[in-house]
Amino acid sequence: MRWPTRIIATALCAALQACATAPVNAPPREPKVAVEAARAPMTILISIDGFRPDYRDRGVTPNLDALAASGISAAMRPSFPSVTFPNHYTLVTGLRPDRNGIVGNRMEDARRPGEVFTMQTDDPFWWTQAEPLWVTAEKAGIRSATMFWPGSNVDFNGIRPDDWQQYAHAVDARQRVDSIIDWLRRPAATRPHFLTLYFDAVDSAGHKYGPADRHVTAAVRDVDTAIGRLRDGLAALGQPANLVIVADHGMAPISADRVVRIDRMLPPGAFKAITDGPYVGLNPAPGHETEVARTLLGAHDHLQCWRKGEVPTRFHYGQNARVPAFVCLAETGWLALTRDAPIDHPVSGGTHGFDPAAPEMAALFIASGPAIKPLGGLAGFDNVDVAPLLRDLIGLPADTTLDGDDAPFRGALRGSRPHR
Repeated sequence: MRWPTRIIATALCAALQACATAPVNAPPREPKVAVEAARAPMTILISIDGFRPDYRDRGVTPNLDALAASGISAAMRPSFPSVTFPNHYTLVTGLRPDRNGIVGNRMEDARRPGEVFTMQTDDPFWWTQAEPLWVTAEKAGIRSATMFWPGSNVDFNGIRPDDWQQYAHAVDARQRVDSIIDWLRRPAATRPHFLTLYFDAVDSAGHKYGPADRHVTAAVRDVDTAIGRLRDGLAALGQPANLVIVADHGMAPISADRVVRIDRMLPPGAFKAITDGPYVGLNPAPGHETEVARTLLGAHDHLQCWRKGEVPTRFHYGQNARVPAFVCLAETGWLALTRDAPIDHPVSGGTHGFDPAAPEMAALFIASGPAIKPLGGLAGFDNVDVAPLLRDLIGLPADTTLDGDDAPFRGALRGSRPHR
């Protein structure tokens, strides 16, 4: 190597060594991934259809038991009639079925002659007598997402949840939970803050086999496992959440030996039944009003009937135009039928729709999360009080026009309300 080249090489080597050992004014290294600030608490309303509070006594609910121990729980009274759609809508509107317009799983409206509302109906005409929480939240700028809930797929005067799923029985519990977790993986700007989740397997097993059957216990175990999967998914995301877990009603055993046949009390063509089973709603045929009243309003074993305007006040039922002219209620465990089989279910296994005060109709309630103190069991309350609690948790103002309020929970709520 020639000298000038050696000098240049030596100088270059020294310069490189200096740079390696003593960098000057090096720019700070940018992180590869921006770290999100602490996540704000979300509120998740979870329905386990047909879950009686005493199902927790079967020793297969470690996740529900843990949530109850870290928060509050109660045996909740459903609204009348104690069936699925009316009570699910009560839970999210704070209005009893007589005011929210969903007065039964089946109903008619004189303004729509020839139409029958069923649990497949999503025409807004039937749903817009009361505003559900996801609509109120959306109006307030609070993003919502519903993984199944009766009415959540309805276009409510142009408003739906930001995300919603059309009910499909084939979507299993794991898939439902994973959808919730996927929604919560989103960036903060598009992440929902009020969510609903729905499970139906416990109710299905109760109808088919009856509440005491081992198949119901297995369904209870499975849904508890799904709740555990949700808890794990929230923990992995570092996502705090207030979980409000409810049922719409309980379940009572039925038998073909405990049936009252209304169709044998009245001649064919004297009436039209809208629904039958634990409770009956029917309209007399023209010209048969007196005959139907005389027959139904008399004394009956295991059955009591009223004109719609004379239903006992404790049921808060009978003023809505959609309630049929006559309402009958069977004794718990009995059915009142207007045909060889009830409209909705066979005469075996279990069902609901009885007096909401019956112990068999009691519904699960558990709430746990950063906004809930660990106070344990509460006294029973009516399910119209759940929507006011949810308004507190979501950050919506109180609404004094509702049928319930948050009084049962005030001692359990922490002073600082979670907000969006």
